[in-house]
Amino acid sequence: MPSHAERRTVAHKPDDLFNLVADIESYPEFLPWCSGVRVRERKTIGETEVVIADLLVSYKMFRERFRSRVTINRAARSIDVDYVNGPFKHLDNRWRFEPHPSKEDEETIVDFLVDFEFKSRTLERMVGGLFDRAVRKIVTAFFSRADALYGEPAHLPLDLPS
Repeated sequence: MPSHAERRTVAHKPDDLFNLVADIESYPEFLPWCSGVRVRERKTIGETEVVIADLLVSYKMFRERFRSRVTINRAARSIDVDYVNGPFKHLDNRWRFEPHPSKEDEETIVDFLVDFEFKSRTLERMVGGLFDRAVRKIVTAFFSRADALYGEPAHLPLDLPS
C-alpha cells in the first residue's frame, strides 16, 4: 500500500492554500495527469461542505475514473478525501492548513497525507515504483499553482521534518 505524508511550511496564506485545494473544478488546469473533473453533488452539512466528484486520470495508455467524497471544513482549514468507487481498494487523502505561529498572515504549515491501494495487483506493481515521484510532482503542482495565483514568495521557507 503506497502512502506519503509530509509537513511543509509554505510562503502563502492559509486561506489562500485552503481555497486552492478546495477548488476541485480547477484541477485539470494545473494538476498532472488530471484530464477532467465532474462534480456530481455538493451539499452543506453544518460547518462542512461535502462534494461527491469524479476525477479522470490519464497517463499514456492508462485512463481511469474514480469517485471520491471530499469533506471541506473551512473553519478547521481541513480537506478530507475518501474513496467511493473506481480502481482502488481504498484511498485516503488529507490536507491541513495551519497558520505559521510566527508568521500567521504570510506562511502556512501544510500537512498532507495520501494512502491508497489499487484493486489490480498489476496496476499496483506498475504504479508502485513511480508513486513517490508522482506524489511529489502533484504536491509541487499545488504549490506552483499557489505561486502563479498569489505571487512568488519573497523568501522560501524551510521544510519541517515529517
